[in-house]
Amino acid sequence: MAEAPHVVVVGGGVSGLTAAYRLNARGITTTVLEAADVPGGKLRASPVAGVSIDAGAEAVLARRPEAVELFSELGLDDRIVHPGPGSAAVYSRGRIRSLPKGQLMGVPGDLRALARSGVLSPAGTARAALDLVRPSTPVRSDVPVATYVGTRMGRQVVERLVEPLLGGVYAGRAEELSLDSTLPQIAPMARSDRSLMRAVHRSLKGRGTAPTKAGPVFASLRGGVASVVDALAARQKDLRTGARAQGLTRTPQGWSVRLEGAQGVEELACDAVLLACPAAEASRLLADTAPTAARELRDVDYASMALVTFALPASAFPEPLTGTGFLVPAGEGTTIKAATFSSNKWPWIAQELDRVDPGADLVVLRCSIGRFREANVLDRPDEELAAAALADLTKVSGRTGAPVETRVTRWTDGLPQYGVGHAGRVERIRADVRTHEGLGVCGAAYEGVGVPACVADAGREAARLADTLIDHSHTSRGAGSAEETNDQGVNP
Repeated sequence: MAEAPHVVVVGGGVSGLTAAYRLNARGITTTVLEAADVPGGKLRASPVAGVSIDAGAEAVLARRPEAVELFSELGLDDRIVHPGPGSAAVYSRGRIRSLPKGQLMGVPGDLRALARSGVLSPAGTARAALDLVRPSTPVRSDVPVATYVGTRMGRQVVERLVEPLLGGVYAGRAEELSLDSTLPQIAPMARSDRSLMRAVHRSLKGRGTAPTKAGPVFASLRGGVASVVDALAARQKDLRTGARAQGLTRTPQGWSVRLEGAQGVEELACDAVLLACPAAEASRLLADTAPTAARELRDVDYASMALVTFALPASAFPEPLTGTGFLVPAGEGTTIKAATFSSNKWPWIAQELDRVDPGADLVVLRCSIGRFREANVLDRPDEELAAAALADLTKVSGRTGAPVETRVTRWTDGLPQYGVGHAGRVERIRADVRTHEGLGVCGAAYEGVGVPACVADAGREAARLADTLIDHSHTSRGAGSAEETNDQGVNP
């Protein structure tokens, strides 16, 4: 009986582990190599005040089905949770203001709601209203988010609504981020609708060019989104942490991956290689094999950020925290760009805090620091970052008490930047990679940085490689059987 095909997956984040899980389901043997000491990539959790709190992504987009479906496949249905009541806000013009109702990634679809929110100045609101009467803005190719949205609705909509929301996903700048790749719900409207505001309004009503699905926007897992990594890792028989891929070589039988780990340097023979690692690592590994892809990957920029998580007495705040947190536009004089009221947003955290220490009456907040091209902000020691975040919380909310516990998590080069023309770059990368049989790439650098997008991309690449390997395996077995029959002299 022929051996099952073997795939080496480079990268043990959610993309690599999902790809291996999908390949294993097709009867393909996999080895996952992760350079870090633990798997998970940017999905990680650790205790704060005795409760496991995500140190990376804390939610998945529920309106994309891939992540929630994976949770169910892994038997995590009973741990799926959605945000509690309350909404996000924005710290704008000196105070916390509710995000206007009827907006899509910060693009307003309801002028009255925008005016009531007070997020924009009266002049900014009047400028946004011009979208309703201006002639169409032809968009025939990819453009920066700020160019299109700013032309339609003005700079304040970009700076005080769109960029803060995008900043939570990419930590990027609206002047540089691709409309097509970072606002895929808005991009079709730019090509078919005269008024962007009316198009957003129709979308949120489930109509128009890009209708928005009903139901909860976000989902998570009790115990943290990082729990999905534990479930995937538990199903992976050959997962090697502390093992960095040093190079890959095409061989007559398939591929050879050179790795360095606890046992020193090793050559690992396989039938295929799937690179589920950051763009810089993929570029390095592809330099000799697929130089065009390597060159394109080298040009993918990344932003760094830090998350400062606090457990604070509820009494530290003059008023009980309401809502799920707030965003901060650049230019408001703060170090933080957002704060999430984690124990409000995810009621299970509040329940666990009370279970661990019933009399403590604690709340958990996460503050996000770092924007693209502002790496100098992160040069300060952890203690200074935490102090700056606390000072901002005092400025915005009136906080006075000291934290019971503080955790600082740094994600250096953690978020790929989808610049203008990103989709074309991805096409060129994949076209070059696919000229080499048994080679694939997937992950956050390509078609979405969120967990659902990474899960979907990993699934597609795993299926493509599996189809190729299984077809090749069937062909090889068929040829071998014919030769054996001929050797026995049965056929003429």
